[in-house]
Amino acid sequence: MPPTRGPELVPLGRAGLRVGRYGFGGAPIGGLFEAVDEDRARDCLAQAWHDGMRYFDTAPHYGAGASERLIGSFLAGKRGAAWVLSTKVGRLLERANAPTTDNAGFAGETGVRRVFDFSRDGIRRSFDESLVRLGLDHVDILFLHDPDDHWRQAIDEGFPALADLRDQGLVRSIGAGMNQSAMLTRFVRETDVDVVLLAGRYTLLDQQALDDLLPACIQRGTSVVLGGVFNTGVLANPDRNLTYDYGQAPPDVIERARRIADICTRSGVDMPAAALQFPLAHGAITTVVIGARSRSEVEQNTQYAGAPIPAQLWDDLRSEGLLRADAPVPTDRDLPDTDGLPDTDESVSAPS
Repeated sequence: MPPTRGPELVPLGRAGLRVGRYGFGGAPIGGLFEAVDEDRARDCLAQAWHDGMRYFDTAPHYGAGASERLIGSFLAGKRGAAWVLSTKVGRLLERANAPTTDNAGFAGETGVRRVFDFSRDGIRRSFDESLVRLGLDHVDILFLHDPDDHWRQAIDEGFPALADLRDQGLVRSIGAGMNQSAMLTRFVRETDVDVVLLAGRYTLLDQQALDDLLPACIQRGTSVVLGGVFNTGVLANPDRNLTYDYGQAPPDVIERARRIADICTRSGVDMPAAALQFPLAHGAITTVVIGARSRSEVEQNTQYAGAPIPAQLWDDLRSEGLLRADAPVPTDRDLPDTDGLPDTDESVSAPS
């Protein structure tokens, strides 16, 4: 398969970062749902780079630091190249004195306990520990990670701590990453976040972000990184993968996903291709991060990202009540070009 990439570069945040329309999501190589050995993870990252991905998203939460270590080690071999990296704060990793099942769905962990902490001290400690795992002295983007039940501390202490790190030049852009749109909308309206990461709430199955977050981001000039386009599995294959939002998919979700899959099949389209391409039609969304745990998964996702999709597919989804009428849909000009790698690594902004 020839190397591919999306050469269309778009601004991410307000600090001069520019990324392609697709990036690499680091949760699966941290062992989400199944263990991934280091050789397999390195092959996966190498294929993502080969296919043109230069934006990498990770977090301490992903495999209790495993994803950060893997991505940091991989990028250490790309020092002369250009790439963009985001990680997250809000969960401290602590040694457990006794065996624990606190793996949050990540396989292979032992003796680690996660503690939510959005205090100033907690943010700085989490950030410093991430820098060690990554082997860096700064990062491009830092997100508050899942502050759902910690709004008061996150807004009073966590966000100001991120702003301080930005002022000090230790991060270039700041924001929050969540699986809900309502609280992210509050961050956008009540702070000067540069970018937000929304997971699972703007997909073929769920377009609720049209009602709050996406209009707010357009109004405030805030970039959106989108994750979870497969809703953690069911939109990849509703006959074999019945995972939805990190748990068992309920029957109504499975039925809806299968209806979407049937319409895609009638149009000669693989449903994952429609799931990957659909969100980028919205003007608020800068890039989609795609999780993968193997070289073959990256190759397959690259093919899906460049697959042609007839306009009739979107019309059929709307007429069947499976896609909101106000959701923008891709046109030919929205399809990322996939005819080769950038001419130089400088085509994408490197970390400063």
